Amino acid sequence: MIDYSNFTPYSALIGGVIIGLSSAMLLLFNGKICGISGITGNILVFKRHDTLWRTMFFAGLVCGGIVTFTLFPTTKAFVSDASTTVLICAGLLVGYGTRLGNGCTSGHGVCGMSRFSKRSILATCVFMISGMVTIYIVKHVVGG
Repeated sequence: MIDYSNFTPYSALIGGVIIGLSSAMLLLFNGKICGISGITGNILVFKRHDTLWRTMFFAGLVCGGIVTFTLFPTTKAFVSDASTTVLICAGLLVGYGTRLGNGCTSGHGVCGMSRFSKRSILATCVFMISGMVTIYIVKHVVGG
């Protein structure tokens, strides 16, 4: 259920536009697909010609989170009832899933779908269905 008292369509619209523009700019100016897991995962590969932009991109993500948290500290996006152990396990599972699926929601969902990639459309459908099933299990079976 959407918490309409805290949901503002304008911030969602602005965020979507920024994500779309930044993805388009990365593809246009750098020839790279904006797949966050691939960008961050390949920082550790240390390709001399490829590491700087990836590091700058990742730093921008971190700084964006810090600025948002500083400006809006009560935002529910920064609040979790989960333990640190659960969050670490969830992060590792997401990382494993992105390697297994050859990409993440940003690479497939934003960039791949906009290019009408059949593989990305299928991957995005799998992401969405998996998320829906997970939420159903957590909320109705486990009792979250």
